[in-house]
Amino acid sequence: MFDDQTGWGASGVVSTGDVVKDAVKKEQMIKDIVAFQDDLRVLLERVKAVERDSDKLSSGNATLQMYIDNLTLQMAKRR
Repeated sequence: MFDDQTGWGASGVVSTGDVVKDAVKKEQMIKDIVAFQDDLRVLLERVKAVERDSDKLSSGNATLQMYIDNLTLQMAKRR
């Protein structure tokens, strides 16, 4: 059965009975989560930058293709 406290299959923090140790473990877990979130933000920004670059290249390719098509038509009309 699903246990809301363990989340995505995580085993959860097992209390050692030592409040200080438990607090330190919890604080470290929070720091790790924040660090992972920061890493994900960096990766997401990189993905967005690559998407923008790809869109620019696609647009440039479309422009070049139109230019080539127009030149081909002009050359065909001259014959």
